[in-house]
Amino acid sequence: MIHRLNQPDYHRWASQIKRTGGCRQPIHLRGKVEHYDQATGHLLHRYSTTTEPNGVLRVPCKTRRATRCPACAEVYRADTYQLVRAGLIGGKGVPETVSSHPCLFVTLTAPSFGTVHVRREKTGKVLPCHARRDAQTCPHGQVMSCTERHSADDPRLGEPLCPDCYDYDGSVLFNAISPELWRRFTLALRRRFARLNGLTVKALREHVSIAFAKVAEYQRRGVVHFHAVIRLDGPDGPDSPPPAWATADALEQAVQHAAAAVTAEVKPLNRTFQWGTQLDVRRITMNGDLTEQAVAAYIAKYATKAAECVGTLDRRIQPLDNLDALPIRDHARHLIAACMRLGEHPGLADLRLTHWAHMLGFRGHFSTKSRHYSTTLGALRAAREEHMRTEQVTTGRLPLFDEDTVLVVAHWQYAGQGLSLGDAILAAAIEGGYR
Repeated sequence: MIHRLNQPDYHRWASQIKRTGGCRQPIHLRGKVEHYDQATGHLLHRYSTTTEPNGVLRVPCKTRRATRCPACAEVYRADTYQLVRAGLIGGKGVPETVSSHPCLFVTLTAPSFGTVHVRREKTGKVLPCHARRDAQTCPHGQVMSCTERHSADDPRLGEPLCPDCYDYDGSVLFNAISPELWRRFTLALRRRFARLNGLTVKALREHVSIAFAKVAEYQRRGVVHFHAVIRLDGPDGPDSPPPAWATADALEQAVQHAAAAVTAEVKPLNRTFQWGTQLDVRRITMNGDLTEQAVAAYIAKYATKAAECVGTLDRRIQPLDNLDALPIRDHARHLIAACMRLGEHPGLADLRLTHWAHMLGFRGHFSTKSRHYSTTLGALRAAREEHMRTEQVTTGRLPLFDEDTVLVVAHWQYAGQGLSLGDAILAAAIEGGYR
């Protein structure tokens, strides 16, 4: 740290750190960018990292995981918030009239794989976890009852009352099959909505389109459930209103039917999965109990999280790793062990359970949306990059060229990632003062 402070290029290094937004693990790039006049071939401008501290350019890692880099995850969270909110009230290329389209906030849960410790509340009071007067004793000698009133940070939350009774295989298989279950749900939703209105699915497309944005959230017991915004549009997407007969009531009926009807099979093990019985469907209103801001913030919050809340790791686990030595909860250890064991089954190779053991079997994207729901994360990032480039031009840090006459040639090479302990301490101090 002292060495860095005494370097003559310290201020340039500090400027790079500021421009990464406080990234904890910036990517180091080595290379150059050259601008040539296409008509004459003359070199107009050259940028090279040879003049930078340590000969590298530091750029943000852009991870979505808050456990790895809170700064970059916050950017991802903010982008997700804007994406979801734009699909509810307009903006970012979406017309404001979309706010009048029927819209639901739907939560699809996982089925039970065994009794786990939970925190129950009613009218502001914490209730006993699983209080049973005539509690049964399981085959392993465990009384299936818990009279404790768990605190919100109790480490036992989500853990089974009897680990030997818990269906760990079912839990990880559900996680692995849940993306397919969601896909089938969206297909069944469209079929049911069409039938409710006396139409075929093909005919429905001429009148109504159904858009959605969803996020996956891990429950403390280690299974995912999905939160989704589901919206009715006209045939041209958010630019066109749905017909009068396409109501929120009909959409809610279709959601309830589809959630109960769809199943997904793991044929090699002869197991069938479906959504849990706890289905939550609520209408989104601009001035009611469930506003667009609350929904967008809720979905964006979980877009930066993964299985860490269950007590597992945020990196891949190798087959030769000693599971007993990993700093994880026993419940997570059992789930990972189930992934490793089932991953050796030749009929389950497509699920890639060993590869996704650190995610407890889940291999889907955490936040997804249909094509016409709203803008895209790529468009939001491109707008941010264009703003930064324009700022550099206006402040004189980059030359202003006509893009039609300038040829840009870039050569970049990956040179590492992260900060030393001393650099990390300085970066934290710089970012704290910068903010």
